[in-house]
Amino acid sequence: MMNIEKGYYTQQELKSFNFNYLGEDVLVSRNSTIIGTEYISINSNSRIDDYCTLVASEEGEIIIGKHVHIAGYSLLSAGSGIELHDFSGISHGVKIYGKTDDYSGKHLTNPTVSSEFTGAVSGKVTLGRHTIIGSGSVILPRVNIGDGVAVGANSLVTKSLDEWCIYFGSPVKKIKKRSQELLKLEKKFLKTKA
Repeated sequence: MMNIEKGYYTQQELKSFNFNYLGEDVLVSRNSTIIGTEYISINSNSRIDDYCTLVASEEGEIIIGKHVHIAGYSLLSAGSGIELHDFSGISHGVKIYGKTDDYSGKHLTNPTVSSEFTGAVSGKVTLGRHTIIGSGSVILPRVNIGDGVAVGANSLVTKSLDEWCIYFGSPVKKIKKRSQELLKLEKKFLKTKA
């Protein structure tokens, strides 16, 4: 049986990267790319898996709550900021953008053009507590995803989503309400950690 710690940086190594904040028992894959560590906060018991890319800067911080999981091949491009609240998770290959080009044809696009000509759209992205984002989904800027939201795989999120609902599609549409039973399990889980 493989020791999970072997593929992840040690706590001592992570502390040397000068994160803005680093909690206890954080796992970050050695095969991930992290840019702008001084603008990234990772709270306790969170995990970032293989081949993830996190990009933060002075214009946009990344804040990761407690017990957050970021699955492999995911991208967090902060732009104007990304915040993942406690117990949220993003599945394999999810892309979150805090800034994106204007695709209307009214502006030039790509980072080789100065910002005065691009008309880029930017805004903070927030994922509430117990939010889960399905594999391959894309979240665009200026989106607030409420507590307890579940977004199905391969969905496109272009607007804020109401809490405790299940969404799916491109663009996403509300499918139905989501159970809040997991809140009872959270209380039991936290008691076992105390």
